[in-house]
Amino acid sequence: MWLSDRRTFLLSLAALGGCGFTPVYGPDGGGTALQGAVRLPEPANPNAYRFNQRFEERLGRGVSPTYDMAVTLEIDQTGMGSTSAGATTRYRVDGTAKVVLSSVATGLPVLRETVTGFTGYSTTGNTAATLAAERDALERLMVILADMVVDRLLLNAQDLAQARQ
Repeated sequence: MWLSDRRTFLLSLAALGGCGFTPVYGPDGGGTALQGAVRLPEPANPNAYRFNQRFEERLGRGVSPTYDMAVTLEIDQTGMGSTSAGATTRYRVDGTAKVVLSSVATGLPVLRETVTGFTGYSTTGNTAATLAAERDALERLMVILADMVVDRLLLNAQDLAQARQ
């Protein structure tokens, strides 16, 4: 049983290679060109700081940037559960990141993306626990949004590299 699964896996890899599949961080992949090539705006609040931190973990800090990225973060919290007394026991935190990637050389936008994500937290503990849970939910949301933005950039990396030439 295991041998047939291994054969299927190896045949799948061969098929991907035959269709022009290139690993994003491989020698001909476009992801390498994005490493350290995107300059982020200075964070104006803790959420923007967490977003930038995660983005830089994935793609590095824009030391010699090819692109400037403008990021607009929107966050909305909605009460989801309540007690019989009307106290909210659970919140859903929705987030949106609107991104405009512009060429440093021309100043013209080369990519516009909007990503959304959500997370939640419980308020059943004391005030300190609720504040900690809210802070943690916002941090998780920023990681989700930053990862989605990086993924979109990597998916478009080949096109960005061709547009730059």
